[in-house]
Order: sequence, then C-alpha cells, then structure tokens
Amino acid sequence: MISGAGGAEISVIVTTYNHARYLRDAIESIRGQSHPADEIIVVDDGSSDHPETVTAEFTGVELIRQANQGLSAARNTGLRAARGRYILFLDADDRLTEIALDTLLRRIKAHPGCGFVYGAYRQFGTEPDWSKEYTLRPTGRDPYQTLLTQNCIRMHGTVLYRRELLAAIGGFDTTLPACEDYDVYLRMAQKHGVSCGPEVLAEYRQHGSNMSSDLARMNKAVHLVLNKQKAIADTNQHWKAARQRGLRYWFDYYGTAQLGRLKAAVRSGRQVGRSLSQTASFMLPFPGPAIRLIGSDLQRLMRRRAKGDGPAARGPFSGLGTERVSTEFGYDRGKPLDRHYVEDFLARHAQLIHGHVLEIGDTAYTVQFGGDRVVSAEAFHRFAGQPGVTYVGDISGVHNLPDNTFDCMVLTQTLHLIFDMPAAIATIWKALKPGGSVLVTVPWISSIDKGEWNATWYWAISPAGLRKLLETRFAASDIAVNAYGNVLAASAFLYGYAEHEVRPQDLDVDDPLCPVIVAASARKAL
Repeated sequence: MISGAGGAEISVIVTTYNHARYLRDAIESIRGQSHPADEIIVVDDGSSDHPETVTAEFTGVELIRQANQGLSAARNTGLRAARGRYILFLDADDRLTEIALDTLLRRIKAHPGCGFVYGAYRQFGTEPDWSKEYTLRPTGRDPYQTLLTQNCIRMHGTVLYRRELLAAIGGFDTTLPACEDYDVYLRMAQKHGVSCGPEVLAEYRQHGSNMSSDLARMNKAVHLVLNKQKAIADTNQHWKAARQRGLRYWFDYYGTAQLGRLKAAVRSGRQVGRSLSQTASFMLPFPGPAIRLIGSDLQRLMRRRAKGDGPAARGPFSGLGTERVSTEFGYDRGKPLDRHYVEDFLARHAQLIHGHVLEIGDTAYTVQFGGDRVVSAEAFHRFAGQPGVTYVGDISGVHNLPDNTFDCMVLTQTLHLIFDMPAAIATIWKALKPGGSVLVTVPWISSIDKGEWNATWYWAISPAGLRKLLETRFAASDIAVNAYGNVLAASAFLYGYAEHEVRPQDLDVDDPLCPVIVAASARKAL
C-alpha cells in the first residue's frame, strides 16, 4: 500500500545542493507549522557544504545523501522514501509560511478529485526588508488547457500532492534540465483535478544562483516540456491552440529578458562579448521565433529613433497602430486581460463565496472559487431559457429574486450594462441575507462590445463611482473597493491582447489612477 504507510499523513521533502547556509531556515519553517508534518526528509544531492551539520541540530529530521544527479532525481529519492499520504517538496533556499500545511491539507481533503492543490507565495531576499507578494493565479475550468499556455502555479513549494498519484505518473522527469515541476503539473492535470486558494503559503528566496536566472536553460526546458504534450494536446482543438500560445509566450518571456540583458551590457560597456554569446546561444536553436522577436524589437527601436514625416512623427506613440488585434476583448487569442484581474479579485475574496450563492449569468465562478464552502449555487439571467438559470428578470426592475436569501452574490463585469444602477444595488441588498456579501467587478478602461451588449453598454465606473453606488444601500464601513491593472495592461486590453501575451510581472502592478477594472466587496449589515 503506497498511501499513508505507517499512518503518516504529510511528508515534506527538502532538496539541497550546496545550500546548507539556507537549510536551517527551511527546516525551521516546517517545524513551525500550525499543523505539523509527520516526517521531514532532507535529500542531499551531492553537496560539498556539509548539510549534515545543519540536520544534526534537529531531532526527527531524516537525511538521505546521494551523488549529484540533479533536482528531479533528488525529488524522486524523497518520493520513494516518503510514507505520508500527501507530499510537499521544498527547496532548501525557500521557506513555508506557518499556515501552509494546515491550509493545503484542508483543501486537498475537501477536493477528493484533485491530484494536487496549491496557493500563493511571496519573494524575499534581495534586500533585508524587501519582499513582494504574488497573488494567486487560478488554473480555471480546464487546468490542463490553462497550464499549456503558462505555468500559473509559479512556486513549487506551495503545492501539496497526493503521493500515490504522483508516484503513479512516475514522479519527476530526470531527463529535463529544468521545469520538471511544470512537467509534473501538466501530466497530473491530464488525469486529475486541481484546486487552489489565495493564501500565501511559501516564500521564494531570490539570490544570484537561482536556477531560473539561467534564461537559455529555462527556455530550452520549457520547450521540451510542452513538446512532450504535443500528442495529447493535438487531440483537442482548444488544447492544441493553448500549447501553441504557450510555446510563443515562453519564448517571448525569456527572449525579451535575454535581449534586455544584452541591451544593459551594451549601455554599460561591461561584459558585452559574454552577453552576445549568451544571446546567440539562446536564439540560435529557435531561428523562427528568434527572427520574429528580434525583428519586432528592431522595429520598435527604429520607430522610436525615426525623424521627420510619416508614422514616426507621432513621437512616443510611433509604435502604436490604430487597429486592434482583436475585436473580441482577446477571447479569440486566449484569456481576456480583464478576466485575469476579475479572477485575481475573486481568489483574494474566495472565503466570502460560501453557503447559498447567486451568480449573474452562470455559476462558473461560484464553483471555481467557492468549492466545498458552497451549499447551493444558483444563477440569475436577464432572459429566460438559459441553461442552469434559476432566477430571471431585470435586476433593476421586474424579477423573481427572493429577499434575504443569499450568503453571497457574484456580479462580474455586468453592472455597467444596467442603466439604473442604484436600483440594481437595491435589489442586490434586498436579496442578501443579513451578514451576506456581494462581490462586484466593473470596467474602467475597456472596448465596447460589438455584439449583443452593444446597445446596453452604458457606463465606465471609477473607484469613487463604485463606492458611491454601493453606499446608496451598504454602510461605508462595510465596503472595500480596489483597483486592478495599470496603463500597460489597459493598453494591451484595448488592443485585444490576451493574458499570456503580457509578462506576468507587468500584470502584477496595480495603478489606482489607471486601472483596467474596479472591484468591491460589500457586506449587508446584521
């Protein structure tokens, strides 16, 4: 029996290779959990810095030593040695937050169909008091499709696996030079569900020797991972398109960073030859994508430097055209950018989605973010005859919604389509139970729909505007308003680019004076 041998529930595997100076922090973060690990196993992958001097300080920590074979082999060694039903892998230079194991254990038990669960993380380490929190990126309704486009899980230390299922797919691929965790996510998501939550569960230490700083190695590895998925992805048109988007996204992601390093070297006059060599090593194995990326970069440079008549006379806007790349908000290219922020907001407020929940349109987000907290999920629609819809009507006029019924209402990118918004807010307030909450998102910067909603696309709503609307019924102290996005994301959204076409670090910046969407939670007073 593989699962839970000897009654152990959670095993934590710490892999180390010449990171003994960080190992103590990692072990202490595991020992400090609100729900303790049943076993802690440190796998030393041929270090020369004596990690045994650190593990000897802790009782109950097992040390396994092996000749250097790479990270995948070290993790597989830990997988074979572990006895727990669930297993988490932590790199020796990273740390867990105090709630990690308790949060992950509750989540994986609540979702028996999931092969693994995960959460959010933060970076630390470049300066003594510096840290940066990265919000959760859900895998959505089809985790496999989402993961083909990009690795939204981002930090392996936030993941808790069912050990039996991880062992059944063969563990980690030792032939990959990197991205072995991404490969496992894809192979698991083919067969099993994935669940997540917004809590920060781990801390990623940023330092000069991080493997992910080797751009050529990472780019080669991620292409190998996605090429392994070709046969399966090609059986489904959505998966096939997602894999193609993923190949382009990852090359552009790492390629843009590599070109940035080259430009910095040229500007500084230091290590130009080394940087040129690294850029050539990065680009040459991928001639087609390299020509496209470098050509695009050169075009932008030439436009910026051009003088005189023609398009370049527009100055700083010379690289921008007047035609959108998509007139479907980016749906035809992938996930629209506004939905990235909508899902970020819902992930942050997932704990409010519980009990009896009503969602406008359908129940997709209720199911995705509410999970086992939801007792009943119902939908409201403007028109009758829609599948899965319980309530119908005009939320600002005639409808069949009951009063004092719902613990939560979810209203995403809809309020701006209602001319009498105060009346809609009054309906929402009446339908909520005392103590219930509404989660609402609205556009601030957006194209206008060309289809069925064109004639009712009435409003763009600012943070102050949304707060004022909610205050017509809700107490000011029970309202929290936030703005999501920035000028780059807003511009990309207006042009119709999809989420995977913008760098994650550019999406993560929120500018309250130039958001893409505005979101709010409001609670009906008891």
